[in-house]
Amino acid sequence: MENNQLFKKMKWNLFLLGKLKIPMLSYTGVKLIELNDNEAKVSIKLKRRTKNHLNSMYFGALAVGADVAGGIHAFYYAKKMNKKISFAFKGMNAQFIKGQVLEIDALEIQKKETSAPKPFTDGTLLNAMKYIGKQVDDETLAIHLKTRALVPKQHGQLLLKD
Repeated sequence: MENNQLFKKMKWNLFLLGKLKIPMLSYTGVKLIELNDNEAKVSIKLKRRTKNHLNSMYFGALAVGADVAGGIHAFYYAKKMNKKISFAFKGMNAQFIKGQVLEIDALEIQKKETSAPKPFTDGTLLNAMKYIGKQVDDETLAIHLKTRALVPKQHGQLLLKD
């Protein structure tokens, strides 16, 4: 019975987070489906707000689902241990495939501070655009990024680079 009450409380907290603190949760309509010691399942309906021009789900909406599933599971364990936590995800590596299940093997909560990245200058922006595929570890993604890139020249002309 205790797990059922905790599940209801987590659903309510997710609802409140969407309404008061993180509007993207309400916008995408993420719902908590199942929560226990082993897994956290969330659902996001494919609708106008969450689908792209190919009628599949936007990566951003999928990222919201992954973020909520991982985060709600951390809050679940914190609540079971009577601990208060606050955290943010540092990074994400994802391959979203239809029907894919996200499994989290380990979760580590660290208290750290982040800082905004340095803004681009004209030179650093051009350099980043020119070498866009070299900053990616995934070879398939790097090939797609390298395939076509618009690289501005100094006199306002655009060069289509293949």
